[in-house]
Amino acid sequence: MTYNDTFIRACRQQSTEHVPVWYMRQAGRYDPEYRKIKEKYSLLEICRQPELAAEVTLMPVRKLGVDAAILYSDIMNPVASLGVNFDIVKNIGPVIENPIRSAADVDRLKPIDVEGDLGHILETIALLDKELDVPLITFAGAPFTIASYLIEGRPSKSYHRTKEMMFSQPRVWEKLMEKLGDMVIAYLRAHVASGGKAFQLFDSWVGALAPRDFEAYVLPTITRIFAGLSDLDVPKIYFPGVSSGELLPSLAKLQADVIGLDWRVSLTEGRRRTGGRFAIQGNLDPYLLTAPMDVLKERAKELIDEGITQPGYIFNLGHGLFPEASLDTLKELTDYVHEYSAAALKQAAGPLA
Repeated sequence: MTYNDTFIRACRQQSTEHVPVWYMRQAGRYDPEYRKIKEKYSLLEICRQPELAAEVTLMPVRKLGVDAAILYSDIMNPVASLGVNFDIVKNIGPVIENPIRSAADVDRLKPIDVEGDLGHILETIALLDKELDVPLITFAGAPFTIASYLIEGRPSKSYHRTKEMMFSQPRVWEKLMEKLGDMVIAYLRAHVASGGKAFQLFDSWVGALAPRDFEAYVLPTITRIFAGLSDLDVPKIYFPGVSSGELLPSLAKLQADVIGLDWRVSLTEGRRRTGGRFAIQGNLDPYLLTAPMDVLKERAKELIDEGITQPGYIFNLGHGLFPEASLDTLKELTDYVHEYSAAALKQAAGPLA
């Protein structure tokens, strides 16, 4: 079986024959076959069945021709091992049975037991490691984003309870960050031991913070996570989520390989703000997938032209896929990224390429 390592090489800022592409939430509701599975099983039920979770992970690789798979899972899965009861409620998201609001609530959180409580996820990774001819990206939710669900009790737009704890109970916040940081380190380390070839730390909502608050209350834990996993010889991606452009300069010393960008900051500016140290990933506005194909291809071309000005560019969205996206559109876009970028890279390399 021929193994496509284009994504890995791009993460390491090595030369590639084409720009690699994958999509956040690429295993999901835009796919009619997946929607049929969801009629029978919930997200959490799929996650508990390794063969089914592996099959759902494989679907976009087979159908779209992407250069990496991302594990079908949910960022909330590991918190179950800490003793948190939650459900993923349709049209809402994670809903926590007993939100964390006090020092006593934080003290009750148990250390994660990945093998004992989450062995089904590790089994899924091991199955995929045998099946895939592209790298498997695994992932975890970053401490701020997980904390926002645990404290608010459900998705929030204001994060007022989260910020209230952060500002009013800084010692409680610090202890929560410590426990969630330990959880992430243990969880991702187990992923790599089971066959994960890269990982992404999703910090979907940390853009809600001012840079000074991010640096004071969140960045130390993010720094500790990447430092704690720095011995693992796999690409490490940090995605600071939506509206996070003002936080990018704070990431310049992170022991990560790739920074994911949302569509509100250009690739060039993202590179500049992070000191030019990292490969970059992104950053098409997902809702451009509803635009006419000529508009979509023109935007993709602009991103590719900007991204390939130096090694280390991965084509992706600036956030996750949404249900109304078209499978056919994604397939055509993926093919276009591969074909156009291959020609552009060859031309940039000169006549001897």
